Amino acid sequence: MKRRFDTYFPWLFTSSDFLASLLSLGVADLAMQRLGVFDGVEFSAFLPLGILWLLISSLRKDYKIGRTDEYDQTLKSLALTLLWFLGATAILWTPLQTGTYRWIQIVCLGLTLGILMGIFRVGVHMMLRRYRAKGNNYRNAVILGKGGTSPKLADVFRIRKDFGINFLGYFDDQADCHQTRGGIGAFFEEAPKLDLDLIYIHEQLDSNLVKRIINYADEHYIKVKMIPGRSLQLEKNLSFSRYGDFFVINVNEIPLDNPVNSIAKRLFDVVFAGLVTVFVLSWLIPLVGILIKLESKGPVFFIQKRNGINNRVFNCLKFRSMTPNDYADTLQATKNDPRVTRIGAFLRNSSLDEMPQFLNVLMGDMSIVGPRPHTIPMNETFKTQIERYNSRHKIKPGITGLAQVRGYRGEIENPYQIRSRVRLDYFYINNWSFLLDMEIMIKTVYELVFNRENAY
Repeated sequence: MKRRFDTYFPWLFTSSDFLASLLSLGVADLAMQRLGVFDGVEFSAFLPLGILWLLISSLRKDYKIGRTDEYDQTLKSLALTLLWFLGATAILWTPLQTGTYRWIQIVCLGLTLGILMGIFRVGVHMMLRRYRAKGNNYRNAVILGKGGTSPKLADVFRIRKDFGINFLGYFDDQADCHQTRGGIGAFFEEAPKLDLDLIYIHEQLDSNLVKRIINYADEHYIKVKMIPGRSLQLEKNLSFSRYGDFFVINVNEIPLDNPVNSIAKRLFDVVFAGLVTVFVLSWLIPLVGILIKLESKGPVFFIQKRNGINNRVFNCLKFRSMTPNDYADTLQATKNDPRVTRIGAFLRNSSLDEMPQFLNVLMGDMSIVGPRPHTIPMNETFKTQIERYNSRHKIKPGITGLAQVRGYRGEIENPYQIRSRVRLDYFYINNWSFLLDMEIMIKTVYELVFNRENAY
């Protein structure tokens, strides 16, 4: 059964994915007609689009859902397929070649397919996990070497039945427990009887023995994976760099080190900040500037030196919300702070004082989402008190961030608040995704509307 499943699943996935795409296209057609941006076509006209979706999905091998993949990986794969599909559709599909609402049609098509196909793909992923959790489509695996982190991997196999990995036991010369099948030498005698698919090797095994195991696995079409020691069991995905025939592990690489991710995030920042600048800041700056000037003397903008990416200092822009004072960099704003002006209190409570930072985004000093930048004196203090504090400067600071939407915004009254901020910033940096950015932006809007407790 475990072999047969791999034969028929790609066909089952591809055919059902094709039918789901046709259904989604039909829903998109109805939605666009209701919006008045599309005249509608016969359902048969969607068949070429369904075939196009089938072709792109098959070429990208979307049916390959990894045993240890999480749902976000399925959605990322769908997003790339959808981008290819929309690009090809915009160029090739005749009904979208002309018309006033062409780009609105493409956006509607993309949103409808993204939502419906996302539900379908995640549903398939969930069913596949449940199927494997019941003991189907499994892979037989053994671990060679029981020391160090090997027992933790065995615990993962025991707990995560949905991975579909059937752990048969250890081979180790020293360990002696009910899961130990024998010494390393016994592995070569027993392996042919075990119908193995996976061999996990502890990194501390002798290099000559490891080479012998890999050679055996190659001859018998068995996959081999190395178990890193404790020093490499980090909260991130490891990647590798190749120097000719020599490989090294990139221990502290982050998602935004990938040029594609970095360019995508920057492109979104520029487009979003550009729209805000043209449609909001163009009238907000003059209006707020007049109100600030009417109440107190001083500049419209409060320009403060803050630490950005790689600790580089930049000028962070805000609307001035206080009377000019000598303690702006060293003394945090507190509740009922006498330095805050009346218009400043409104700006701070509504977070409008941060709006000029969209200009910082356009200038390349900040991002829409990222760790919030602190003042230079605060940074100097916190980095001596909190381990790995400076790691939050590995990427550009943001107008909003994960820590802010989790409740850690405004005045820092207790040490645990800044520790929690740094922990969340560290998580964001090492687990960045476009979907995470979207989630943070949506939650930011919610916080601005419904949670104003710490905004002063």
